[in-house]
Amino acid sequence: MIKIVSFTICPFVQRVTALLEAKQMPYDIEFISLADKPQWFLDLSPTGQVPMLVTEAGTALFESDAIVEYIDDISVPLEPDLTPEQRAINRAWSYQASKHYLVQCGTMSSKDPATFTERGKKLTAAFARAEKRLGDGPFFNGNTLGNVDIAWLVLLHRAHIVQAHSGHDMLADFPKVKAWQQTLMDTGIPQKSVAAEFSKKFHAFYLSDTTWLGRGANHNEASCQPAKSSGSGCCG
Repeated sequence: MIKIVSFTICPFVQRVTALLEAKQMPYDIEFISLADKPQWFLDLSPTGQVPMLVTEAGTALFESDAIVEYIDDISVPLEPDLTPEQRAINRAWSYQASKHYLVQCGTMSSKDPATFTERGKKLTAAFARAEKRLGDGPFFNGNTLGNVDIAWLVLLHRAHIVQAHSGHDMLADFPKVKAWQQTLMDTGIPQKSVAAEFSKKFHAFYLSDTTWLGRGANHNEASCQPAKSSGSGCCG
């Protein structure tokens, strides 16, 4: 069985586990601390970053783009019979998501609304591009869940959590993206692709009283008292 090495709230890891869940492929997962990386991990990983996938043969693969391609190579694609051009377009739109993972991390960790707005400009522009491209749905390319959906699922899942906690909707100006978000949430894949302790750790880092989003909480999470964050909220 393949093994994923993960940090609990890493968005790049979630992209990999979401694809595995969508394909119903079995996998083991081991969580490490990025503040205290074990030596066995450093010996295997050229970059010291997660995700890392260890194949059944014991080969360590790194970089989420490469891992996603490997998973597709050893399994049936979510969207079969695509042309080379269609696959290239899908990779490009997937990259439009993944290159904004850290942008979203930085935006969510903002201490005040001005910083949040400034940091969020690139993310907002990405959602605007997706809004322009989306058709009648329900998925990115129509009726079939595909790799682009999996890549964007990470951003949309986190936006969903943020809205539930703080009331702030990152997608308020993008009705097609909003509908897409709901479609992906309804698949159950976002929930299955994260660890049981994901919510607690996500709240502790991005929705504690040290962030603007955390201080803006006004419903649904009134009883939650997350601890102040420590360590890294993204991968590295």
